[in-house]
Amino acid sequence: QVQLVESGGGLVQPGGSLRLSCAVSGLTLDDYAIGWFRQAPGKEREGVSCISSSGGSTYYADSVKGRFTISRDNFKNTVYLQMNSLKPEDTAVYYCAAISQIVLTYSPWLVELGYDYWGQGTQVTVSS
Repeated sequence: QVQLVESGGGLVQPGGSLRLSCAVSGLTLDDYAIGWFRQAPGKEREGVSCISSSGGSTYYADSVKGRFTISRDNFKNTVYLQMNSLKPEDTAVYYCAAISQIVLTYSPWLVELGYDYWGQGTQVTVSS
């Protein structure tokens, strides 16, 4: 059974940092890219970042470029999202999702339909 479990969310002040983790089990992580998405109250879910199966390619939404960094450790079956200089508008539930690396070659990383597996999400709240 495939599972993606997010952790590391919480309450942080503006300008602070958090590191989210996505622990993956039940699939060969070497064959999958991992994306991070988020959904704020009253808004549609949006793509935040994605990392290829090898870690050689990374993608970011314009709103987080220069502040967020995605990385992966395939030995630990875990993908990370380091979030710095957090803003109140980063408040959302953050989800990780797995997409086949083959599918990623023709499906833009922002398109949710390409992702096969999703986690349950972790809440990030940025507030003073």
